Amino acid sequence: MDLMLYDTFTNSKKKFEPIDPNNVRMYVCGPTVYDYAHVGNARPVIVFDILFRLLKKIYGSGNVTYVRNITDVDDKIIHAANDQNEDIGMLTEKTINYFHDDAKYVGALKPTFEPRATEHIPEMIELIEKLISKEFAYVSDGNVLFSSNKFKEYGKLSGKNLDEMVAGSRVGVESYKKEESDFVLWKPSKENEPSWKSPWGDGRPGWHIECSAMSEKLLGENFDIHGGGQDLIFPHHENEIAQSECANNNKFANYWVHNGFVTVEGNKMSKSDGNFVTVNELKDSFQGEVIRLTMISTHYRQPLNWTKDNLNESKKTLDKWYTFLSNFNGDELKDANNDNEIMETLLDDINTPKAISVLHQKFKDCQSGDKGLVSNFLYSANMLGLLNEKPSEWLSWKKENLNINTAQVELLIAQRNEARSNKNFDDADRIRDELDKMGVILEDQGGETTWKVK
Repeated sequence: MDLMLYDTFTNSKKKFEPIDPNNVRMYVCGPTVYDYAHVGNARPVIVFDILFRLLKKIYGSGNVTYVRNITDVDDKIIHAANDQNEDIGMLTEKTINYFHDDAKYVGALKPTFEPRATEHIPEMIELIEKLISKEFAYVSDGNVLFSSNKFKEYGKLSGKNLDEMVAGSRVGVESYKKEESDFVLWKPSKENEPSWKSPWGDGRPGWHIECSAMSEKLLGENFDIHGGGQDLIFPHHENEIAQSECANNNKFANYWVHNGFVTVEGNKMSKSDGNFVTVNELKDSFQGEVIRLTMISTHYRQPLNWTKDNLNESKKTLDKWYTFLSNFNGDELKDANNDNEIMETLLDDINTPKAISVLHQKFKDCQSGDKGLVSNFLYSANMLGLLNEKPSEWLSWKKENLNINTAQVELLIAQRNEARSNKNFDDADRIRDELDKMGVILEDQGGETTWKVK
């Protein structure tokens, strides 16, 4: 069976045919490092980690190159550093460490390369010089801008013409631009901003040129897959295509893969609305695989609604699986090395919801205790980046990290028992619900109430 991927450029599911099966190349836009990653940032990390694993399975682990960049010079970074009265270098280094911790927490493999924008300024300058020499870019008041109307195919990724894109975007209308849709390749640095010497004066790169330069250096002028969130289609990915294809007279990327947006409890994430959820703040309540399972329970191209209920459901599922696996010696479950069912679901445009459905069925099948079936179940889960912990560590983490106050639990149980004896069932139900939110399950048997951690 072939790998099928939904290509944003053609708006269709296409058979994936690599340029070179011995050198499959993928570039994914990584974080702009000025703050903790939120759950929306985590989605592409997990989605393209699944695709990275799948490509390595198909073509061999040594034949796939995955590049995920780090944007460490940007207006948002400068503003955050100024607001916090912090050195920009210190802020970016600290935030990069946060991001690495978060990526490891959700079970993402390290990419093959993780280039930083500030380490590739010479390549950016060289690319800009090439665009100027070919008259696709111009210098104005110390800025270098790309002439969008010089690229006749501008808008081919988003499917919009220039007028539509300008009207529907927040493209700046600065006096130094010839056209509203022209975008910055290089800009003069203001006082106390990061600055590098260039033929056009001291300054810093625009956002879009960074990814074009880094992808070209590490993957070549033409590579297989470019990925990222849907929010990057315009202007970022549209502009990458324009500047790279004009500079090199070569197709930039053969497949464009984009993940859908994330909402929280049905609403767009916003700090002002109090529903801004970072990966870091989840670490005290949930193991990383809970986050991962929640993410991949929705198809990557569909909108994902992030809810506490979904997290709790994923947690219950993983607790059940790990509890079952705790009955086996890990050395007994290492024989399986292939699973066509899971592979078929992933080959069909990374259909992780269907893969999870297959996992649930495999879990039912292995209740007989057949070690071959259990090994196959575990192997299948591992393909999704799940069940990589030791069952004993997973189950002990659950008890240690829920911070259950035993005395408080016993007091609430006593209050509930008294309410029940007085036939005050509303109070009894309220107390049970309170204990449930604490992560405590009650069991009433033989006139006695016992409890356990979920």
